[in-house]
Amino acid sequence: MNGAMNPADPADLPTTPYDLDDDLLEAVREAQAPRVRVRPWTGGPAVVIGRGGKQELELNRQAIAADAIPLYRRPGGGCAVVLDEGNLTVAVVLPLPGVGSITAAFGGISSWLAAGLAECGLPGVEQEGTSDLVRDGRKIGGSCIWRTRGLLYYATTLLVKPDLDLVARYLPHPPREPAYRAGRHHRDFMGRLESHGEHLEVAELASLLEITLSKGLNSLVL
Repeated sequence: MNGAMNPADPADLPTTPYDLDDDLLEAVREAQAPRVRVRPWTGGPAVVIGRGGKQELELNRQAIAADAIPLYRRPGGGCAVVLDEGNLTVAVVLPLPGVGSITAAFGGISSWLAAGLAECGLPGVEQEGTSDLVRDGRKIGGSCIWRTRGLLYYATTLLVKPDLDLVARYLPHPPREPAYRAGRHHRDFMGRLESHGEHLEVAELASLLEITLSKGLNSLVL
């Protein structure tokens, strides 16, 4: 990780750039071939805030500071998320020159990812709002996209068996929400991938999903 960034507001907590996929970006930039990475989150809970996110609106800063929770700032947009060891992260990097449509990119990648999850025995995942992944009307993934120097970087967190107590502790109700959320509290809005009675090991699912997505990566057209 790079060094902590200086807070923009005296009350803001210091953040560290979320650069865990920088090596993936460089590999795709060099090879000009798409890559995907799926891995379980390790190292304990963390909070990630979007590029333009405002801490006073999106974070329970007192709780985060009291628990000494790492706070990262990602290059993509969107509201803050909590990462814990019941989650896995998916990163996709594509060589994509030009401007392109972010909406179309979200739609194409969401459909491809949902198909990969179905192949892994987890059907019924759909996109709602701009970038959410849902199952049975509950959010099981939040995504962001970042464009940089001819590349598209997509990242999502999949909620396999999340600790929703942590979400309630560190994040207030978000300052903006998709229509399908309909004002629901975190516990009523967020779901989990094992909601159909599956017993999933996060590390095993990460490995299987990466293999599955890698096989279909060349079919991903935006």
